[in-house]
Amino acid sequence: MLISTALTAMLMATPSLAATVAPGDKLAKNQDLSLRLLDSVKTLDPQLNSDTDGSAIDGQLFEGLYTQAPDGKLVPGVATGYDVSPDKLTYTFHLRPDAKWSNGAPVTASDFVYAWQRLVNPKTASEYSWYLATMKVKNAQAIIDGKMPPSDLGVKAVDDHTFQVTLSEPISYLLPMVTHTSTFPVLKSVVEKYGDAWTQPGHMVGNGAYVLKQHDMGQQLVLARNPDYWDNAHTIINTVTFKIINDANQALTRYLAGELDVGPVPTGQYLRLKKEYPDQAHSEPEACTYGYLFNVGPNGPAALKDVRVREALSLAINRDVIVKNILQGGQRPAYSWTHWAMAGFKAPDYPEAHMTQAERDAKAKELLKEAGYGPNKPLKLTISYNTDEGHKKMAIAVQQFWKALGVDVTLENMEWKVLLDRYGKGQFQVGRYAWCADYDQASTFLNFFLSNNTSNYGRFANADYDKLIAQSSTSSDPNIEYDKAEDILHKQVPIAPVYFYTQVSMVKPDIRGLPVQNVLDNWYAKNIYRVAK
Repeated sequence: MLISTALTAMLMATPSLAATVAPGDKLAKNQDLSLRLLDSVKTLDPQLNSDTDGSAIDGQLFEGLYTQAPDGKLVPGVATGYDVSPDKLTYTFHLRPDAKWSNGAPVTASDFVYAWQRLVNPKTASEYSWYLATMKVKNAQAIIDGKMPPSDLGVKAVDDHTFQVTLSEPISYLLPMVTHTSTFPVLKSVVEKYGDAWTQPGHMVGNGAYVLKQHDMGQQLVLARNPDYWDNAHTIINTVTFKIINDANQALTRYLAGELDVGPVPTGQYLRLKKEYPDQAHSEPEACTYGYLFNVGPNGPAALKDVRVREALSLAINRDVIVKNILQGGQRPAYSWTHWAMAGFKAPDYPEAHMTQAERDAKAKELLKEAGYGPNKPLKLTISYNTDEGHKKMAIAVQQFWKALGVDVTLENMEWKVLLDRYGKGQFQVGRYAWCADYDQASTFLNFFLSNNTSNYGRFANADYDKLIAQSSTSSDPNIEYDKAEDILHKQVPIAPVYFYTQVSMVKPDIRGLPVQNVLDNWYAKNIYRVAK
């Protein structure tokens, strides 16, 4: 017998999440939106995408079972509600009958079945295949490992509007996880007809509030309203244009010239811009952690396989200088991995956070000496980062911090797509990296370092760590396991955390509906509108 959760009734009663005009607001005639992208996205395929910019665009083109309000609360997407079995192993999602694809075809439970099976299918080679395994979807890991066929995944189309998910064990945070783009449906007939070209304009069929009208590689993407979207009548923004501008200063210039409605704050310029444009410069907590990833895998340098070296390199990074002198946007120094703003999580307080930088440097030099490195055997490393002025400034600063230890550092920058490809192949030594939360729960960070996670580019593997994360999913208090897992990362140093993000941006004052209270920074153009000036 299935039991209905309290959330089911709430979600079914929740009105459309499309833009709701506040009392007193008068809509502007112009309801177009223009934003900046740092670089070309690697893919727009929901099951293949692995970066935040790609997710932001896919969030406009596709819609999953649930989505988020501007304040981060869970709200209906294609699903209007769900039931869960008494043993909490079977979730039955009820799909809205008026959901359609942009070609007019109905969105059905079979579309979700196809997408989820496609995600874990080894032939798809998705970097996010691990995601369904961490959701505890039955047989997901065995399918990923090639031991079972995708058809054995614990998903089922009971009928066109009933999608059923069977878990191998209960998990308390499954609902927030289905807001991630990797779980979004895709239309099998379109994917099979066009193959890798299915995401091109004219081929792509989505079920989101917008459709892809134009994609000029390296220049821009243009989205237009989807008239077949189930809530199109309440959507206000007509077109969304993403302009690819690598240089943040150039992007700011174009923002101030009126070419962009949402633009970047170049590194170190937030305080000036806040003073000059107090109603346009914004800084809000964002659930991302920036750091330098160490390649401890088979392709990594021998030096980085010594934990003393990794610890020394982490200690020598002057996080206070980076946050206070370089970034200046409200960021916090990070000495642990999981972002402090995750729901129900308290970041650990480690001793080095209270040391002076001179004390950290002294300890770092001792560790390198113990590891056998010094004037007669200098340590040589290469830091890889993607092209961006902010990342460049950071890398130069870290190069100088490590130079003080006697480490010879070479810097190499490349386009984001190229860097991701290098990471995936393990072709790097030290890599600039940042992880942003997929959902509002600490496990979204800690899952990154699981040995079976294909996004774990540094190839860190620790059996005790894997066991703790597995135990946490059914723990009455998972923070106990999370704290122990953080301690392992702190001792083994697979990454040198540097700072916890804030979202610093410039936003035109006539824009309404951006998610300033959502630490995940998930936003949807269908919730946005412009007011008359």
